[in-house]
Amino acid sequence: MDLNTVAAIRQPRERADLALAPGEAILGGGSWLFSEPQNHLTGLVDLTTMGWAPIEVTESGLSIAATCTFTELSRFELSAAATGWAAVPLFRQCCTALLGSFKVWHAATVGGNICLALPAGPMTSLGAALDADAVVWMPDGRDRRVSVLDFVTGVESTVLQPGEVLRSIEIPTRTLASRTGFRKIALSPLGRSGTVVIARLDTDGAVAVTVSGGTDRPVQLRFDALPTAAELASRVHGIDNWYDDAHGAPDWRRAMSAHLAEQLRAELAVTA
Repeated sequence: MDLNTVAAIRQPRERADLALAPGEAILGGGSWLFSEPQNHLTGLVDLTTMGWAPIEVTESGLSIAATCTFTELSRFELSAAATGWAAVPLFRQCCTALLGSFKVWHAATVGGNICLALPAGPMTSLGAALDADAVVWMPDGRDRRVSVLDFVTGVESTVLQPGEVLRSIEIPTRTLASRTGFRKIALSPLGRSGTVVIARLDTDGAVAVTVSGGTDRPVQLRFDALPTAAELASRVHGIDNWYDDAHGAPDWRRAMSAHLAEQLRAELAVTA
């Protein structure tokens, strides 16, 4: 869609260039920004010209740039750097939860998907499930970190303050080494996710089950060891922020989340 109120697009090269003028907004991939009218905007600041490396291996794990595209993320498991990290296949699994063509995958970004904060945002699911931290650039030049689990606070609501920019998400080696399981369900074969459930078995035997898509913000259930079926079902049914829209009623989302969580529990039990 043409944004006919936008008169200019700036191409920042350094951090200071990200200071927004009145009427400006940050542009990542633009897969949502260009999908509907944005009559309040007069300018865009294109993050892709900052030249951030899509994915970097660090001493503590992985740093995924906000401008990393779905295509780049989905292909990481084919790289030599991914060897030995059991959780890496989850990257592509979460990418496939986005309803979009290959053209959307080439444009949609990790940061844009998280900052949009829609319940079905698969990058929010990924970051929350792997205990990733969001690195936020503040307008005064400082950085702050907040877990992706806490970054999204509700439907289209995040902890970002005016002038702040999501720089990257950082996934620790600890969770990259974990075994993971992924389940998604929708009301139609190509429909928006009704619920997404991701289970993680850590090397110390601890278990984390993350529910998103069917909730207004991601919810993580933690256990010191693999829970029993009854323990897991009780915790899932205790979630109180189920989302209600045309893609699923709360009671259906609750039932499906419990069903998928049990499938994942049984799957992880084989190697626990």
